[in-house]
Amino acid sequence: MIANQLKALVDRPWLDPNATPQIVIEGVSKTYGAYTAVDNVHLTIYKGEMFALVGASGCGKTTLLRMLAGFARQSSGRISIDGVEMSDVPPHERPVNMMFQSYALFPHMSVEANVGYGVRRLAIDSATRRRRIEEALEMVQLGALAQRKPHQLSGGQRQRVALARALIRRPKLLLLDEPLSALDKKLREQTQFELMDLQYQLGITFIVVTHDQDEAMALATRIAVMERGQVLQVGTPSQIYEFPSTRFVADFVGTTNLFEGTVSASEPGLITVQCAETGCDLLVDDVGRFSIGQRVWVALRPEKIRLSKQPVGTARVNQLRGTVRELGYLGNRSTYRIKTASGKVVTVFSQNERRTSEWSIDWSDEVYVSWGADAAVLLNS
Repeated sequence: MIANQLKALVDRPWLDPNATPQIVIEGVSKTYGAYTAVDNVHLTIYKGEMFALVGASGCGKTTLLRMLAGFARQSSGRISIDGVEMSDVPPHERPVNMMFQSYALFPHMSVEANVGYGVRRLAIDSATRRRRIEEALEMVQLGALAQRKPHQLSGGQRQRVALARALIRRPKLLLLDEPLSALDKKLREQTQFELMDLQYQLGITFIVVTHDQDEAMALATRIAVMERGQVLQVGTPSQIYEFPSTRFVADFVGTTNLFEGTVSASEPGLITVQCAETGCDLLVDDVGRFSIGQRVWVALRPEKIRLSKQPVGTARVNQLRGTVRELGYLGNRSTYRIKTASGKVVTVFSQNERRTSEWSIDWSDEVYVSWGADAAVLLNS
């Protein structure tokens, strides 16, 4: 599995300007009366990608997935798969299959019959059908459970049955709507890796809809962040996390601290932001995209902040003094919420590197938070 993942990091067709996308979504909108569920979306997705659509409930991600499947027709725009425009192609004739959030297994059928249901209408002989079912079951490691009913399976096993049924028709594109939401945390994390490995082995394009940002970050080759029917940013997980394009993306994907201020100085590679919320100037590495007097926001991830009981040097930039108001122990790390003199609350993640039950920094301690100029990102919207 590790070798597959390393190779996947090299195979990045979206970086090749000459690569031909497998799925092209051009100016697609979907309206219901006066309500716009999807608003002028443009996306290109390449063969073999694990592409994730993320966003809050009602952002349009599931509507977009249903239009790809053919269960809903776009109000405007075009959807093409392998160069074929899909507008007039009914769902059962599209090279697409969909795995639903509920799994939608037939309770009276065995695992084998549930999986085989996907090929019941294909023009293949019984021996070929039987072989396809056996291959699908082995693919998801459920061959030994072929005669069980869904109620005799665990949540993870039911999820695999639904996946095998979706894959048995060998679609070019598999759509997954919140595929892991019914699983507990540890099983969900384990299944993420299994799903990634299976997808790479098959070479089928997966499009995953999820509201779980961590799940999208773990699974996807690229992520599209949606809000109010629009795609705000598309990029790899690291691009989305480290270089968000808007405040919404910075705040939605992971945890971030946002400081509002005004650009007071601009030097090559370095911006100074005057910030009333912090009571000190903030220095941010930047290529000079902002002008003096411009209103901006500084986005700072909690794990990039240093926490100490003593000030770091004598610098009066990128350093705040405050008091620990909240503290959460999460095993591998601790979360601190520091209330500064201005009333601004700053969230800090601190890695628990040593085995100890004693807090080096505890409730109500006076502390300093500081960070380097390369730790934050400047945003103007």
